[in-house]
Amino acid sequence: MKHVFTHMLGVEVKFTTKVEDFIAHSGPKITYCKQALQNEFHIKSNDLLFQQGFDDVEVSVQQWDEVACFFPTNDKSAVPYDIFAASFYLLSRYEEYVPHVKDMHGRYPAKESLAFKNNFLEVPVVDIWVQRLKQAILRRFPEAVFPKKEFSTLSIIDVPCAYTFKKKGVVRSIGGSITDLFNLKFGRVLERYKVLFNITPDPSDNFEKLLWFKKKYNLDTLFFFLVGDYGSFDKNISINNKSFRELIKSVADYSVVSLMASYDSFGNVDVLREERKRLIEIINRPIKRVRLRLARLELPETYKGLVDADFTEDYTMGYVRQVGFRAGTCTPFKFYDLSLEMQTILKVHPICIHDDALRDYGKDKAEAVFYKLYEAVKAVRGEFIAVFSNESMGNYGNERGFRKFYFKVFKKICTEK
Repeated sequence: MKHVFTHMLGVEVKFTTKVEDFIAHSGPKITYCKQALQNEFHIKSNDLLFQQGFDDVEVSVQQWDEVACFFPTNDKSAVPYDIFAASFYLLSRYEEYVPHVKDMHGRYPAKESLAFKNNFLEVPVVDIWVQRLKQAILRRFPEAVFPKKEFSTLSIIDVPCAYTFKKKGVVRSIGGSITDLFNLKFGRVLERYKVLFNITPDPSDNFEKLLWFKKKYNLDTLFFFLVGDYGSFDKNISINNKSFRELIKSVADYSVVSLMASYDSFGNVDVLREERKRLIEIINRPIKRVRLRLARLELPETYKGLVDADFTEDYTMGYVRQVGFRAGTCTPFKFYDLSLEMQTILKVHPICIHDDALRDYGKDKAEAVFYKLYEAVKAVRGEFIAVFSNESMGNYGNERGFRKFYFKVFKKICTEK
């Protein structure tokens, strides 16, 4: 209720279980229960919000004026669905608590979700439901005042590895060359040494261009740097490398820099704390934001770990290989831990586009998908967040073209604001 009214609609709300207090109130008021008292603004409640813990809830998705919804009410209810229970189900990620098949990285697969199975993953349904609630309230209480919700756009730049070829050291450079030769990637070997001998720029070194673009088009941009130890999925430059540290500092002078938690930090709060400490020491600023390497998110344990490591904002809630709204919303929300039945301090910022998901589309289709999701978020005044990496913007191999794509789509939406 607080999220819907205070954070999404921008109005304060009070609660009471006393009938006399409810009747005595002169302003707009709502009953949320099984039966209406009289002829008030009533929403018939589903049992979900009155339960403790979690169970395998049966959900039947229906259509509410061409928008998916569930938990139907009755004719006496002001809206045809219990959108409070439905919103809670999606925002709490209720379905991720019940047993499910995980992928190779221990992640919840998009295709297991209710939204994917019922074709509403690309629709911010929670935001649309709340808009319809607002309209219903205004019809009943024309004197009610709702402030205008702010729409925002955010570009996230992942930096899992600052350079493709540079600053890797002699051993890694030779080892990479041998591997490329063994795999008959002769073009990559040539590219590597052209970079190492300063003939061509490193394909992942896009930082100056990104910072220039950010400034020119006033685009809010966050950079997430990986500073963890070298591992199977964490192959960045050593944090002891002077050039790498100077790069992070220089980016932090012009943009917000935060932590990409390493693959090996998964389930290890001590490692999370150490990586956060490393980045703080480099940029000499507090670190409150975090993204998880390859979106390794297991609820609620992962978010508990982030809170224990003193993070207050997460930018992981989304799918890597599927565009859309994992939590059904494009509005940031405080994570609610179903296992403890409590709201945490962790503010979750939903991601709707990841560059890995765009790879599965052709160039024109990828642009169409990008703009479609942007317009969907703009229509409900949400927070549009898209993730690209410095690597995906390189001009080498399968990565070719993403830099141009990034500049083209963000230039268009920034100039249309």
